Amino acid sequence: MIYAVWIPLLVPFLVVPAARRLADALSPVRAVRLLAATGAGLALCTVCALALLVVPGAGRLSAVAAAGEFVRPLAASEPAVAVPLAAAALALLLGCAAAVTGAARSHWLQLHRASGPGWRDGSELAVLRDTRPDAYALPGRPGSPGRIVVTTGMLHALDPAERDALLAHERAHLTGRHHLYLAVAELSARCHPALRALRAPMGYALERCADEAAAHAVGDRRVAARAIGRAALAARTAGGGSAPHPAPALGAVAGPVPRRVAALLGRTAGRPRIGLAAAATLIACLAVSGAAALDATHDLHSSIEVAQGENP
Repeated sequence: MIYAVWIPLLVPFLVVPAARRLADALSPVRAVRLLAATGAGLALCTVCALALLVVPGAGRLSAVAAAGEFVRPLAASEPAVAVPLAAAALALLLGCAAAVTGAARSHWLQLHRASGPGWRDGSELAVLRDTRPDAYALPGRPGSPGRIVVTTGMLHALDPAERDALLAHERAHLTGRHHLYLAVAELSARCHPALRALRAPMGYALERCADEAAAHAVGDRRVAARAIGRAALAARTAGGGSAPHPAPALGAVAGPVPRRVAALLGRTAGRPRIGLAAAATLIACLAVSGAAALDATHDLHSSIEVAQGENP
């Protein structure tokens, strides 16, 4: 356990370069799923490792030793090392719990506000009278489909075919429940600082998923690419800028628009080897972190049995 318990805390730093290459090298749907699984898995392993670091030091305390029926010290290290280490790990663990709880509560409250009484007319599309070009998908609470919000300024900036592509893009965000993937990335980032680097690739991959869905819906990748490009240009050149979005909203012009347009037009050459290498790296990191956490857990269990005199 002495060495294995540190692996889940160090492995997340290795996923950053692979995650950045994954979104461009793999299909968007596969990239989203793998990034979400990697973030959630490494976050759980981080929490497990911190908990395992707490137990040996806590076992040095008389109250814990009595509750665990320890007849000998649980940890081989000196109390001067084990107890401060356990205290630091406990502080980090409580910090993670508080951060995750706060983020989850904030996300729920934002969804509640976004689908408040003023938005419950049952329609999918809400058109706002605003000259500033803007469009976004506003997810709803569980059981609520959410809705697409678009301004009159954005509708005037696009031709009919481009409007269809834009609405299909936003509809894909809602039907795919993409805000949940962003929530997973955000909660994972609260457990380990290195996992914050997964949020940008996740956001890009989700936009690419919606782009591909829009291209499929209108049957023309060039129309979808033109709609995204013109929407982004209109939003950025409009005087006064766009109005602030509700926090859970997913905007059509988010992320690196030139990369998205180039991908739709096929100007980014496929890199299957890079994609496979990046995916293999993330899967390997997840497997190594999980195996190390299990190994450390097994060692701790054996140590507890020894301390209880069950396996001298």
